[in-house]
Amino acid sequence: MRPQYFKHRAIFDFDKNTNDVGFALPWKKVNEDNHFLFRLYKKHKGQYKELYQHHLQFFLNKYDDATEQEFFTFVKKLITDEIGAIANKDRYKSDHAKDRRNSMQLQEFLDYLNTKDQWFIQSNDKETISRQLTEINKLIAENRKLKDENKKLRELETKDYIDIRNGNQKVLYHIILQLRDLKMEDGRELVNATTLIIWSKMIVKYFRVDGNEISIESVKRYLSYSDNADATKYKPIPQKDQLYNIVLAKRRGV
Repeated sequence: MRPQYFKHRAIFDFDKNTNDVGFALPWKKVNEDNHFLFRLYKKHKGQYKELYQHHLQFFLNKYDDATEQEFFTFVKKLITDEIGAIANKDRYKSDHAKDRRNSMQLQEFLDYLNTKDQWFIQSNDKETISRQLTEINKLIAENRKLKDENKKLRELETKDYIDIRNGNQKVLYHIILQLRDLKMEDGRELVNATTLIIWSKMIVKYFRVDGNEISIESVKRYLSYSDNADATKYKPIPQKDQLYNIVLAKRRGV
């Protein structure tokens, strides 16, 4: 057992909101556990994490071989022992109301500790089973969500493909390049891809050339060009494959 687990209050530190334990005047350091409980009673639920982390960080910095598991074990035992001590007190004494409030707050703090207990420290069978069931239900819910997402993805999947005949993939690439640059009457792009690579991925995923798969590198060689890219890395579409031009149609009268 360590001689000190909690950060002690400095002499003449009269801050009412401090997380440190002890008095602003000299006090017996061997009673630091009682002072921690006293400090805890001054806190509310939203401050438990700050209080715990404050003393944990002190403990880890004070001892080279300290671990959170050791600190957590000490604090949880302190809380559970105090809950048991209050439960064994005479309930008909004048300070029963205070004891009851303290016991309820200790249980509230213990509930917080249990959310951090990855080691199942001092948990009885009932607590362990309850927490394991909670984790199981959480995993079941996550698994159900993943299955639903996977089902939606499978609905969009297809083994079918669009076949480009007679090795004319570059003709398609030329059409795609035109689609990328089309502008509407208001000057905005007709289509706006978040990344240029998506065009290459679309062709590789849904097109074949005479029944054969297309490598993404061969597509990127023609389609991944951008204004700030190194043009020497990309090839222009040969003139013989520029068979179709997309032009703005004349509006017909209503």
